[in-house]
Amino acid sequence: MSEIINEYLDDTTTGKRAPRSYPFSEAVALDLDPLYQKLRVEEPVVRVSCPYGEDAWLVTTHADMKTILGDPRFSRALAAEHDESRLTPLPINTSILGMDSPDHPRLRRLLSKVFTMRRVELLRPRVEQEAHRLIDALVAAGAPGDLMEGFAVPFAGTVVCDLLGVPFEDREQFRTWLDAFSATTVMSEQEIEEDTQRLYDYIGELMVRRRAEPQDDLISAMVKASDEEDKLSEKELVELASVLLIAGHETVSSQLIDSLHVLFTHPSQLERLKREPELLPGAIEELLRYVPLISHVTFARYATEDVELSGTLVRAGESVLPAIPSANRDESVFEDAERFDLTRAHNPHLGFGYGIHRCLGAPLARLEMRVALESLFARLPELRCAVAVEELEWKDGMQVRSLLELPVSW
Repeated sequence: MSEIINEYLDDTTTGKRAPRSYPFSEAVALDLDPLYQKLRVEEPVVRVSCPYGEDAWLVTTHADMKTILGDPRFSRALAAEHDESRLTPLPINTSILGMDSPDHPRLRRLLSKVFTMRRVELLRPRVEQEAHRLIDALVAAGAPGDLMEGFAVPFAGTVVCDLLGVPFEDREQFRTWLDAFSATTVMSEQEIEEDTQRLYDYIGELMVRRRAEPQDDLISAMVKASDEEDKLSEKELVELASVLLIAGHETVSSQLIDSLHVLFTHPSQLERLKREPELLPGAIEELLRYVPLISHVTFARYATEDVELSGTLVRAGESVLPAIPSANRDESVFEDAERFDLTRAHNPHLGFGYGIHRCLGAPLARLEMRVALESLFARLPELRCAVAVEELEWKDGMQVRSLLELPVSW
């Protein structure tokens, strides 16, 4: 019996395995716990106990990840009927991400009508303009500058606010409320509930205004499409718009700043990327694979019938937790998986998920990443971290990994 399996045995006379406490360790910078690598080989489906909710099966391989994310025998909606295994004090209200058919296709159909490639491409000039405006401001202020608050956050925030029709000048107000959706230890249950409701009230008021005076933005389009065709409830509309705001603001800015951190800590590859900008599309895919954006797994799925995963029987009614960062380092899929390689050819990463919940905003996120990195390296070819990477500070108590600041010189 393997060393890992021995660690799960109860010290009772039954010999029954006890769930391993999860998370295995505190997230450090962008490191991925080495235990994932061992588990993928020795015990790819393992029983775990999280700080909140019932026990679950943690799934670590790429193949099993595709099964639980793409197979209708695993349900997200059933999480609402259980005490979902999680790291947050309260279950996260995930709107469309917490639905199965027929509700999920109903909301996704609405978004697919207004969140199109054409709409994304039409945003390119505005995205490029914002990137250069922020770089101008950095240069005018002089080095060192902070790429977090001076670029990544306002860049991602402006783009998603423009898309949705949320007044950017309100961001200092609503930005604090967004933390309620990913806080693990930095907020109490009461604070989470209060800030979540504040965000919903804010978005609800915006929708009332857009219904009365439509504009050329996504919230107006969602309201119109819902009123005329799909008939979403006001609650569904508010929650859906809130999830889009969170993803476009916090997730994109964190992915961008984490990607810059990876490039700064791989200087030879960064220099090659500057010399060969045509490598950027592939580099972005590698950054999406390599960066473990989520500190620990979220969003359990529940088996609707018995399903076998890597030799382990998951029984109907049991939950599984998808460790996507682990799947993106699966050696059976990615050659030299622990290595960051901006020229990686075969890269079926799961950075945007898989199956019916695959991120609809992926084209926009890719556009933002490309414009941001192209603009920064073209305008500031000597861009570099202004302090030793060991001195950088990371946010604590949050699901999404992100730096507090990224000081740079050029």
